Amino acid sequence: MKILYLDCSMGAAGDMLTASLLELLPDPDAFVKELNSLGINGVEFKKEKSVKCGITGTHISVTVHGEEEGEHHHHHHDEPHHEPSHDEHHEHHHHSGMHEIEHIISHLAVSDKIKSDVLSVYNLIAEAESHAHGVPVTDIHFHEVGTMDAVADVTAVCMLIDRLNPDKVVVSPIHVGSGQVHCAHGILPVPAPATAYILKDVPIYGGSIKGELCTPTGAALIKKFADEFGEMPIMRTQAIGYGMGKKDFEAANCVRAMLGDADGKKDVILELSCNVDDMTGEAISFAMDRLFDGGAREVYTIPIGMKKSRPGTLIRVMCTEDEKDKMIELLFKHTTTIGVRETVTHRHILDREIKKYETPYGEVRCKISSGYGVTRRKLEYDDLAKIAKEQGLSIDDVRNMIKE
Repeated sequence: MKILYLDCSMGAAGDMLTASLLELLPDPDAFVKELNSLGINGVEFKKEKSVKCGITGTHISVTVHGEEEGEHHHHHHDEPHHEPSHDEHHEHHHHSGMHEIEHIISHLAVSDKIKSDVLSVYNLIAEAESHAHGVPVTDIHFHEVGTMDAVADVTAVCMLIDRLNPDKVVVSPIHVGSGQVHCAHGILPVPAPATAYILKDVPIYGGSIKGELCTPTGAALIKKFADEFGEMPIMRTQAIGYGMGKKDFEAANCVRAMLGDADGKKDVILELSCNVDDMTGEAISFAMDRLFDGGAREVYTIPIGMKKSRPGTLIRVMCTEDEKDKMIELLFKHTTTIGVRETVTHRHILDREIKKYETPYGEVRCKISSGYGVTRRKLEYDDLAKIAKEQGLSIDDVRNMIKE
């Protein structure tokens, strides 16, 4: 299982995420060439070596028509109403509303999946700016967030995640900085309102470092791609990347990205149990079907002896935390129990993938499970049974024919 871990102990901005992920590739220079061939109007990416607190990493600078955007997008607030000062610059930065942003994205020389990822990152930013400034999304004029260099950052990160293709992205709690930030509206608290809105439900913290460490663009990219937040998982690291910001702080101003392998998967599963002694077999069967329909991972029964020597049935449901409330509701609705027990268990699972094989008798799916040093293949029973019925053969006959 391929895991990407992002250490955001100095926050995150689009350029830092781009640079850290770039360092994980075998040939970063070739990827920068690819970025420069996308045809984002007037945009050029430059990869530079950067040293912070003795650590060497990469800084990515983006120029638009030969000019760099100043420091706003390197750890400065993406002010929703900042205008570039001189006319020539203004010419290239009139893409402001969501409609114009969608137009730019639709013309990028990338796959539809990447276009869709870029757009969903922008939708997160638009919704946050809309909420922070109390205006409808359609009236949001990004100004800075919408400038070409920010489009470039978001596109680069979406392309890099697609290229690295991790099975899971884990992100550390995010350091957002502290103090205040200057913008067109005046002085705002850190994290800026749009950033704070995007990072709802995400573990964040402040600290002694004064300044804005996480920009709305950085926040939206993390919100889009993070599968979970927390400590670095147990993994064998294969590549490490340091993406440097522009500013200097007392701590190394960088995002650290680590790509590695974890043996198999480990997750948390809940077991919900109840005992019944007054249900018929048919009623239990009906309840089990409803629980499976409701999303249970597994439902099974065990015959048990209950008080007063009554024969009874233990009904056990395995589900995820997200499904728990629904499962408890279904247990009370479809069984006669008056109490449900909950046990939290950890399970170790093999990675699974389904491959489809064309045979002379039709398509047959094969489940391939691997991890912990083993690989198993199993032909899908329903597909074998269908062919066996149609051909008047036994399941074993069909299995052997397909193996041949």
